[in-house]
Amino acid sequence: MAEDKRLAAVVALAQGMAAARTPRESWRAAALGACRALDGSFAALSVWERELGRLRVLVNVGDRRPDEEVFPEAETYPVYQFPEITEFLHERWAGGGGPNAWVETAEGAATGTPGYFHRRVAALRRRGRGCCVVAPVLLHGRAWGEVYVARATGAPVFDRADADFATVLAAVVAAGLAQTERLEEARRLAYTDALTGLANRRAVDVRLEEAVERHRARAVVVSLVVCDLNGLKRVNDTLGHAVGDRLLERFGSVLSLCGAMVPGALAARLGGDEFCLLAVGPPADDVVKAADELCRRAGELELGEGVACGVASTADPIGPVLDARRLFRLADAAQYRAKALRADRPVVAGREGPQDPVVRLADEPPHLAPAERRRFRGRRP
Repeated sequence: MAEDKRLAAVVALAQGMAAARTPRESWRAAALGACRALDGSFAALSVWERELGRLRVLVNVGDRRPDEEVFPEAETYPVYQFPEITEFLHERWAGGGGPNAWVETAEGAATGTPGYFHRRVAALRRRGRGCCVVAPVLLHGRAWGEVYVARATGAPVFDRADADFATVLAAVVAAGLAQTERLEEARRLAYTDALTGLANRRAVDVRLEEAVERHRARAVVVSLVVCDLNGLKRVNDTLGHAVGDRLLERFGSVLSLCGAMVPGALAARLGGDEFCLLAVGPPADDVVKAADELCRRAGELELGEGVACGVASTADPIGPVLDARRLFRLADAAQYRAKALRADRPVVAGREGPQDPVVRLADEPPHLAPAERRRFRGRRP
């Protein structure tokens, strides 16, 4: 019966991590699953940050003390305080041994201890816990971190069988973390432009839909900047596509820099020579200021011919914005007008009076809009 219970606990842990949609959800599922499987009162998952020489706690679950946040921002411990992860375990693995868990108690060493326990013993006493089991997590053949499960003072002390089971749980956690890494990488690639490292059109579409919903529900200001990098075709035709790609990358960096002027703004490449900034919350004038700076900096680039920028914000007199498509049409139309005027500053929808040409163009029936856009660009229909 005990074996069946433990098998069920392993399955539950694996399923919990598999169902996680974010790294935080995965960490929490790992700690909760280990805590329940080992009948613990508290559990934590920590990562070894080699470059900083520290263990960083990712999540705390169960019976937490006031100084133990669920997702702590700054709970870290120098590895010299817990050298088993860098010394004992490394030596054991180098000699062919496995990453076995060990038990420590508030009285000192216990089952499988590597010999470095005084810090953990002090922590157990300070937090009113009687014992703990520490299980190293091995990921991609290297020490990744550890799972820590504790029991309250007076509860049965972990034994050798518990330590062996914790070792198995740590392996399951490692498999779950590897899956989370793969999913995060897949998500990152799905929403990232490969050339510039900015967000891509798919990311903008998702974020813009969510933003407009917030605007409709709570009148949150949503602003969109659409910009067209001028001169890319000439660069490609005369200097080659490799140089054109460098121009796109360089402009992407400038866009990212200017986007940082607006808290939380999303900088993206929509495709080809078209880019955008999406801001949710900040005043429209702050976004226009960032777009103005973008135009100035783009005009100073060694290659290209500057940028045409159009801005549309729900804070301006553009009429009701009931869906993401309309805000995008408005910003796109403003960008076309900026290009037609060869403007070196952004054109902002709704700021040219009651008969604003940008708003009129954006709201034209679809079969008329292309001709009007050609006129904006200075061409005949």
